[in-house]
Amino acid sequence: MYDFRTKLKLKSIEAQSDFKKNFPEAHQFLLGKGLELKNLRQYSAKLISAGAITGSLLLTSPVNINQLPAPIEINNKNLIPQENFINILQKLLPSEVRPLARDEEKRLEVIISDILKIKSKATLEGEHLNTVYGYIGAEQHLKRYPGDVLENHGPYYKEGIAPGLGAWGYFAKSKTDLTSTLEETEKWYSVVQTLYLPDWNSRQPYLRDWYKHRKLLIVNTINGNAIVTALADSGPAAWTGKHFGGSPEVMEYLGGARYKKGAVLVFFVDDPENKIKLGPVVYNDLSGKDLLKI
Repeated sequence: MYDFRTKLKLKSIEAQSDFKKNFPEAHQFLLGKGLELKNLRQYSAKLISAGAITGSLLLTSPVNINQLPAPIEINNKNLIPQENFINILQKLLPSEVRPLARDEEKRLEVIISDILKIKSKATLEGEHLNTVYGYIGAEQHLKRYPGDVLENHGPYYKEGIAPGLGAWGYFAKSKTDLTSTLEETEKWYSVVQTLYLPDWNSRQPYLRDWYKHRKLLIVNTINGNAIVTALADSGPAAWTGKHFGGSPEVMEYLGGARYKKGAVLVFFVDDPENKIKLGPVVYNDLSGKDLLKI
């Protein structure tokens, strides 16, 4: 005679066999999920236990709630967008310039997209600068074609024109080949330290082509002025203490005639369809008020 435990086991095996025979598709589905009929009772017990624990946590008063970071209010209706943007940057950015952590970069991406309406990324197509938070310095005009001279780069003559070429050479083969698009590229050009990228030498010529005239969003972290630029040179040298550079026009817009160095954010512009124009981002138009300059 079989004892009661043995009878139950045989009944279980019989039930499993009937289930496999009558419901083959359901049986295969469970196997695909890593579930077996003989262990369903154990799975059910675990689910019930997990539910009980979750319920107790929900009913328990939270502790150390004051230690949680305060949420950042992105849309403050009492401030014009640029004032709001400045306040948020002051709360999020460290007091000293340094490379940011990935979670810090992600929060800034969301805020920039929401307020400036520019989709930007710290990492784009797998590429990332050594830092997105650093100091920018003033650069000279670049020669756009053979024979180009400073007099062709008004009205900002004070910075002069670089004696050499940018990292990608001339913008056009001749003056007649210089299109309005290429004129804008040189006018609003920026500089980043591609030469210090850890894989710059090992991934040529791909990186050289990828970075050429790549759109970059530069934000003055003090006054909130933002501008879309085109990468056209490599530098500055590490010993200068600067991480980025901007054309005379870029620097004038970011901080005015006396602006030679300052803390900025630099993000890639995610613009696969090339719809975003180079130049100033006047996002205060959203509120119908004049652009704030500090």
